[in-house]
Amino acid sequence: MAIIDWPEEQRPRERLIRQGAQALSDAELLAIFLRVGVSGKSAVALGCDMLSHFGSLGRLFNASLGEFSALHGLGAAKYAQLQAVLELARRAIHEDLSSGCVMNSPRAVREYLQMLLAGRPYESFIVLFLDVKNRLVTTEELFRGTLTQASVYPREVVKAALAHNAASVILAHNHPSGSADPSAADRALTQALKQALALVDVRVLDHFIVAGRTVHSFAEHGEI
Repeated sequence: MAIIDWPEEQRPRERLIRQGAQALSDAELLAIFLRVGVSGKSAVALGCDMLSHFGSLGRLFNASLGEFSALHGLGAAKYAQLQAVLELARRAIHEDLSSGCVMNSPRAVREYLQMLLAGRPYESFIVLFLDVKNRLVTTEELFRGTLTQASVYPREVVKAALAHNAASVILAHNHPSGSADPSAADRALTQALKQALALVDVRVLDHFIVAGRTVHSFAEHGEI
């Protein structure tokens, strides 16, 4: 049954307007984005298929065009729309973090990092470079692949910090395995980078590990 044939109080768009976006399920939000379903399947059902196919919102958001289009009912136009929406959301959060002290917006930092890292099938190491007032200057992905103290070169992180005239940094990487618990290598890497950056008077404020919807903060756990 098409959504237009549903009782008005059950339709996702009407519910969003009446109750707010937070009241809707992931599939219902995707249905509003999709606008229409496919033959014999409503937009909500197609949204459920998307979640089942990709396993999580993070993997859906990070899917390539080929992966996205492999699901019936999706294609280049929807892929472009989704990427545009995601980029607007990233830029909005970036604006907030650039205009005020990031330490006053821990939730925004987590959301920003989740949007950047959750769902990536490979390990990615990024650095948030901050000015003297702890405002976000820029974000860079510096390394990809298996991250160890040997593969993440401290000199490259120091070089980037100096290039951006950063007073402090926030480190972050993801765990595609799904567990946000830091490994011994993660802890060793954090200390190595902290020591290297201290030599040029750049502070490491935190190191986040993102695993899906779970985020581990080294600072909150007294590990930095």
